[in-house]
This record gives sequence, structure tokens and C-alpha cells, in this order.
Amino acid sequence: MKEFNQILLDLKRRIFKPVYFLSGEEPYYIDKISDYIETNVLEDADKEFNQSVVYGKEIDLGGILGLAKQFPMMGEYQVVIVKEAQNLKELNKSAGADDDEAPAKSTANTSVQQFLNYLLHPQPTTILVFCYKYKTIDKRSAIAKSLQKNAVYFETPKIYDNQLSEWITTYVKELNYTISPKASFLLAEFLGMDLSKITNEINKLIINVKPGGEITSELIQNNIGISKEYNVFELQDALAKKDILRANRIVNYLGSNEPSVLTLSSLYGYFSKILKYHFLADKSKFAAATALGVNPFFVEGYARAAASYDTHKLKNIFSYLKECDLKTKGVGNPSIENGELLKELVFKILH
Repeated sequence: MKEFNQILLDLKRRIFKPVYFLSGEEPYYIDKISDYIETNVLEDADKEFNQSVVYGKEIDLGGILGLAKQFPMMGEYQVVIVKEAQNLKELNKSAGADDDEAPAKSTANTSVQQFLNYLLHPQPTTILVFCYKYKTIDKRSAIAKSLQKNAVYFETPKIYDNQLSEWITTYVKELNYTISPKASFLLAEFLGMDLSKITNEINKLIINVKPGGEITSELIQNNIGISKEYNVFELQDALAKKDILRANRIVNYLGSNEPSVLTLSSLYGYFSKILKYHFLADKSKFAAATALGVNPFFVEGYARAAASYDTHKLKNIFSYLKECDLKTKGVGNPSIENGELLKELVFKILH
């Protein structure tokens, strides 16, 4: 992410701005920037007097401005970090008020107006950071307009599951390593959408890789606890080939060793791509890969699966997946264990 990298680069060069407003549905980038500021801007000896970390549920804009307007004690900067800023009532209340609909007389003495004034004339020795997670501020609001004009306004979109494998590949490339498509898929399927968890595991893995080397599926299986033979990737391959014996062996393992919600989510995504493949006008390798949001490495597997499952069968499979998901949540399933539900699901898919 270009903007994210530029913000971090400036911080590392000690090019600081008075106000940072970090927002969006993906908390990973927000945490990376705010953590860097919290850890690196001030020396440890200065943090006790010149660094404040407050929370949106426990403070209001007036209190934040009171901190921001203070001068640092025996130092060059003071840092004020507002975590969980999405809980600040004033920001949310102001989100629906357009400049034209907010008469100056009614807002002149409010903390919102004071904040708008602060953005125009911030305290140059203060670094004020807002961590506004899981959503974005209304772009029509006076505050949003002023933030975009007068502060470092950073907004990060949510990473979706069909983008995760590519995100992993890009992250590894930025570290000057490579990762095989299968390895990237395994990480995405096994670790889920927690980018912080994913990056932590990747950073552990590269300790065992020579500089510039490749993270392989074998390395992941040996170091993260993913079975080489019994994982969701291999289950999908067995289902695509309608290998009944192998599919049953894998699901027996998954039923006792892996959360069924992860397996169900993976299978739903897998069969959704198979259905989409059926309706592609251009089924060539790279065109299909782009349309499905996968590495070209996987296209042959989806083509094989599409030959095994026509659209009518896929419709039934989605019904089976929904039924199984409800049962894992206790709907119409007072006593059956998740492992048995997975066995039943795989039986229905294959027959």
C-alpha cells in the first residue's frame, strides 16, 4: 500500500506532522503506524512526561485538545495517541453535518468547532494521532473535510478473503523473499483474516529461509502445525478429483483437529469459485485467474472441479454447506459433534 509505506518512511526519517487520522476497516495498518509512533518518536526517558495514550470511550474532544495544546517538558515533541477514536461521540455526531447545514453561531463554542480551529492552527510540538478503527468518518462532515485538507488522513479498506493470498505474496516480496502459490494459499486458509497474525508467522518462517529464498508449503507445514496431507487445500483437491477414500481420511483428521468453521468457510469459497468458473466467457488460464481472484497456478484445479460438479450439483452443495453451518451453531443439531457433521457434508458432496 503506497500511502501506508510513505507515511512509515516519513516517520522513519523523522518527518512528523501535527495530526494523523488513521481510519478504515482493516486495523493492521492503523496499528502499524500508531505503534511505530508510540515506540519510536520519543526516547524512553521522555515518554513518561511527553507521551499520552487515551481511549475514545474515556475522553472527549475537549480533553484531547487540552492535552494536544500542552508544550513538551524538556523535549522537542509530545505525543498524544487516541486509541478507539471511533468511540468519540463528537466525531460520530458530526458525521452527518455538512458545512452548509452547520451555522457558525451554533457551533462556535463547541468542542467540534474548537477541533476544527485546532486543525487549522495545530500545536507544532505535538504529534496527535487518532486511531479510528473498523469504519470511516462521513466524508460530508466538516471534520472529515478539514482532516483531509489539514492533517495526514489515512484510510484503509478491508482486505477480503479472495485478496488475502495475493496480499501475503506482496508482503513476502516486500521482505525480499518469495512464497509459492500453494504456501500462500495454506497461510491464508489456516490463519484467516488476521493480518497481524499472518505477518508474525511469516516473520518467524523467514528465520529458516536463506536471504532471498522461498517460503514453501513444506516449510509452513513443518513450522506452523499444518499437516502435509490433511489440510483444507488437500481436501479441496480430493473433492475436485472425487477421491472418496482420500477425502474421508482428510475429513476424519480435520474433524478432530481443526475448527469446522474454518473448513466450512474454505469450502464455501472454493465451490463459489467453481460456480463462477462455469459462467466465465473466457476460461483461458490468466483470464480465469483474474476473474476468480486466484493465482494462475490454481486455475487447472478449478477447471477439473468444474468438470466434476455441474451447476445443479453446486446448487445442492451450497444447500448442504448452509445446513451444516446451521447445525454447527446448534440449529436442529442437539448432539452431533462437528467432526460427524463434516463427514456427513463430504458424503453428500461426493454422492
